[in-house]
Amino acid sequence: MCGQENKAMSVQDTVEILTQECIELKRALAASDDREKEKIVLKHIISRANTDLRVNDFQKGLEWFNVSEGLSVSKHLTGKIVILDFFTYCCINCMHILPDLEAVEKKYTVEDGLVIIGVHSAKFSNEKDSSKILSAVQRYNIQHPVVNDAKLSMWRDIGITCWPSLVILGPQAQPLAVLVGEGHREELFLYTKIALTYFKSRNAIRSNDIPLKPAQHLLPASTKDNLLFPGKVIGIEDMGEDKIIVSDTGNNRVIIMKLDGTVEHVIGGYSPGMRDGNFDVARFNGPQGICHRGQSIYVADNDNHAIRLIDLKSKSVTTLVGTGSQGHDYQGGGIAKGQAISSPWDVAIYDYKENQEVLLIAMAGTHQIWALFLQDTVWWKNKEYKAGSCAAIVGNGREANRNNSYPHAASLAQPSGIALSQDSKLLFFADSESSSIRKIHLVDGRVSPLAGADKNPQDLHNFGDADGTQYSAKFQHPLGVTWDSKREVVYVADTYNHKIKQIDSAGKCTTLYGSGKPTKDHVFDEPSGLGLLAKQNLLLIADTNNHCIKAVNLDTKSINTIPNLKYPKKVARPFDKILNFTIEISNKLADIKILFTTRLDAGVEFTADAPQKWSLSHPESWTSESPMGSLVTPIKLELPEDNAPEELVITINFVVCTGGQCVPRRLKIMYRVVRKEGASTSIEQTNELEIS
Repeated sequence: MCGQENKAMSVQDTVEILTQECIELKRALAASDDREKEKIVLKHIISRANTDLRVNDFQKGLEWFNVSEGLSVSKHLTGKIVILDFFTYCCINCMHILPDLEAVEKKYTVEDGLVIIGVHSAKFSNEKDSSKILSAVQRYNIQHPVVNDAKLSMWRDIGITCWPSLVILGPQAQPLAVLVGEGHREELFLYTKIALTYFKSRNAIRSNDIPLKPAQHLLPASTKDNLLFPGKVIGIEDMGEDKIIVSDTGNNRVIIMKLDGTVEHVIGGYSPGMRDGNFDVARFNGPQGICHRGQSIYVADNDNHAIRLIDLKSKSVTTLVGTGSQGHDYQGGGIAKGQAISSPWDVAIYDYKENQEVLLIAMAGTHQIWALFLQDTVWWKNKEYKAGSCAAIVGNGREANRNNSYPHAASLAQPSGIALSQDSKLLFFADSESSSIRKIHLVDGRVSPLAGADKNPQDLHNFGDADGTQYSAKFQHPLGVTWDSKREVVYVADTYNHKIKQIDSAGKCTTLYGSGKPTKDHVFDEPSGLGLLAKQNLLLIADTNNHCIKAVNLDTKSINTIPNLKYPKKVARPFDKILNFTIEISNKLADIKILFTTRLDAGVEFTADAPQKWSLSHPESWTSESPMGSLVTPIKLELPEDNAPEELVITINFVVCTGGQCVPRRLKIMYRVVRKEGASTSIEQTNELEIS
């Protein structure tokens, strides 16, 4: 198993050996109980602890994020267990381990002796730009320090070979463990726990702080009232007046609005979550692709690994597919919420046969196209699917750019945008990691190239920025496509080239807009989604890092930015956060007293002289001392005898200042009040409100 390395061995050799050792350890851990697991990992940690081998310090002059100064091993990290996350922000597998890292850093703090550092090691040339990394850090809400290692100095020093890779270092920067790829949550927690415990027993762990400075506060405060990293956009022309639907990804919500920015519906809210219900209480987590049919809007709820349905008639949200956790199934076939899926990124409705609608899904997490069969359907090769079943229909799950006449023999590379030509029975998709646009023939599932990339199916680095036909055309991580049936072209959001391009049926690619073409106003920053309002000849663009939607007139080539969101009085400003609590109290006559304390994030303060108020909504049989009051005033309620559980809703409105801007905030606090025989007849509860 694990032995101490020869002292003459290089860090690269050690990391290579550790990688293999940790693979073998994973197998051993899978066959062991909890106590045995800890013994196995402890033995491994001890075998690696007493070495003179050290990882080199970070090069000087690198750009850092989430800290006020660059970190160094000698000054900041000695005495810490350090997890180095080698990632590139385009990579879906890198995105998948972010929740694991967040969970670890919530359990073990810097004061406990753990520091996580994201070592950004770019795949694409665009990803070397620090301003783009900053946007990614903010978009993914990464809280730990991140360094832009644009020249891959640390990557090469340590001998990393793929994304993502986690390298765990001891308190003297000695390599302890290497975890390659995703799916190592249990081992990550175990290595961290045992390493901290062991080195603390040797008095080798320090509790000193590091100079954290979250980049999230650099975002304009106004993004909560407007858009924040919008991912996708579509146009609607069958509801009377033309409308736009936007997945406001950074704000975890879906917005329906007019072209002048007037908001009609806000579905979801700022805080991420997975909750069905009416538009106020429903929650999404990083929603991406959207499509609609009549009163139904389908949403690829990416970070919830789910497909959600917005019903405009009942003004409610329900989950159609997904458990809320990432799935690892490459076949599917399960029904509704029983089928786990992985990072759905876009959706499109296909009329397969009369009265047989199929929701096509770009499943970026498994590098496949899946289908949700909305009615009983006989699919390709006479395979039968029951209504509500969801299954993989194209792609074998291996990341590559392999075209094939057999749909399950084809390989895709993180499909992130899809567009349907119903008349031609073609599905176009942006295969982002191969930097190509490809198509699926929906008659039989055949996959063929349209433009971009290379004939070599394993070459996922053949990107660039060039017009041309088929393989001579080059893209850089395109994320969005839409089909123009009038002109018979596919429009492409060439995301990392910050351009909009079009491809005709022969695969000829032409740049239309972006980087100052055709005018200086045509400038984008990682556009990720496209939609059409065909009757108005408007191409809609989700200009993601500019936090806005732009509209280009396809005839005049003029470009306009959709104005800031306007909320009519009938559309309530969405809640910044919804909190849920439970109170158990006697089923006899009873009283409740609720007080609030506040904890403000660094750099946030209440606006002087601005009102900070709460208001109540409670059952008619209850009585309150006052229906509203200031934040420091206690809430007092009297309850009659009753056995049924009830709901108390408190809305809090206040104004805070951050970064030189003062903005309103709105919280919704929901108490489930359970009446229980023998419980206390008088409850006093204090709840802390964390305000950012």
